[in-house]
Amino acid sequence: MDDSCKPAKNHKQAEDHGVKSQQQIPVTDATVLVTPTPLTTPTFKIPIVLAERTLQIVVESDISLYPPATEIKRVKKHVFLDQVKLVPTAFAPIGTTGYFTVTSAKLFVGGHIRKNIEYASADYNAPLQDRIANVRFTGFAELTGADFLNPPIFGFSANEEANFVSEKTQMDARLDKYFFQNLVRYNEQPYGELVAANFFELDFSPHSTYHDGSFHTLREKIVLDLTVKVLQVQQIQAGAGLSTVVPTNLGIITP
Repeated sequence: MDDSCKPAKNHKQAEDHGVKSQQQIPVTDATVLVTPTPLTTPTFKIPIVLAERTLQIVVESDISLYPPATEIKRVKKHVFLDQVKLVPTAFAPIGTTGYFTVTSAKLFVGGHIRKNIEYASADYNAPLQDRIANVRFTGFAELTGADFLNPPIFGFSANEEANFVSEKTQMDARLDKYFFQNLVRYNEQPYGELVAANFFELDFSPHSTYHDGSFHTLREKIVLDLTVKVLQVQQIQAGAGLSTVVPTNLGIITP
């Protein structure tokens, strides 16, 4: 019998190993028509970059290694920020609005460097050891004048008190009668964003070791160039140019 006349053998179907799949059916799509509405002078409330600075942080640390190391193979580093806080120290008034631009401030930063250290131990043909350590740092920088790309804006609260004279004698103060006026302004808080971290470091054993000798402590001298961006949500009006918008007098009692 001719082999060409024999029925073909069924090939075993490939197993899916628990992975289910379904062929997708194409659907139609169409353009959505929109009707633009002209805006004469639109106003936006958006994050504004106040400053973008590179701060140099210098830190030294001792990291214990167990089991002891004979050779450092690789060190990976990342920065984690716990705080980026702007503390204003000088102001300039914005007309009679009761709001002020910041002309000088201290920028506080804090966080830690997460280090992942891979090293060889004294045992031959042993797997690489891994040590994770957090190196903390804090510091501040002075921001003045041209350091600000756009100045922060703050409004201050105001408390007023009026006292009265006795209507009977016109000679004595009324201790039971007062008039109070309290204005509370709520400001957008400046905040920070991590942009970049550039590390320069020297790692060594603080104690001399012989050839192939082991050491328990790794001393690190780190110079970190930390770039952060400081922002504040502000109200901006678009027109021929962009201008910052602040409220006018909010019930302030002025002489």
